[in-house]
Amino acid sequence: MGISDLVKDVKWLVEQLADYPEKERINALNEIRAALHEVSPFKNEPIDLVLWVPAGEVQANDYNPNTVAPPEMRLLETSIVADGYTQPIVTFPEPGDDREYTVIDGFHRNRVGKESAEVRQRVKGYLPIVLAGDASTPKENRMASTIRHNRARGKHGVTAMSEIVVELARRNWSDDKIAKELGMDADEVLRLKQITGLAEMFADREFSEAWDV
Repeated sequence: MGISDLVKDVKWLVEQLADYPEKERINALNEIRAALHEVSPFKNEPIDLVLWVPAGEVQANDYNPNTVAPPEMRLLETSIVADGYTQPIVTFPEPGDDREYTVIDGFHRNRVGKESAEVRQRVKGYLPIVLAGDASTPKENRMASTIRHNRARGKHGVTAMSEIVVELARRNWSDDKIAKELGMDADEVLRLKQITGLAEMFADREFSEAWDV
């Protein structure tokens, strides 16, 4: 079978799908995209497979260090209303549940899709997602992924970043690993630990006498 024959088959498939109810059509399109993704030369890139899933299946994480002021949130809503979703929400599937996804990046795009009546109606209660990993990915790796996305845009809250650095340290990540995974230098890791004021974070540190306590 040649490529032209395959294209004809795809066109026939499109015609068949048009007759199905909307929900079934969305599910079928997700499955078709996933099948095509398996043979894509870009299958290792999350953006190669964008899925539309019910908004109720997408949940915010509890460690997002990025904050957006009300004016910027309104601008984001205006942008999505005017231009549509031009970026998917980056997620990880939850362990043991193939119909629940936690946001890694796109916390506010997720909010707009749920809280804006105009957007919610237009996208029919669905949200566009990509998967950045699988359900077995540990929480600390997910947290690191969120920070990498935020830092790449230069957006993060210092206090929230500090809390995540401390959490990673409690999960037995060394300062060197934290610095490497989050794109920091050693001094930045140390400063973020200091913000929390937790003594246990510095149990193995020696400070000079120049420090005032």
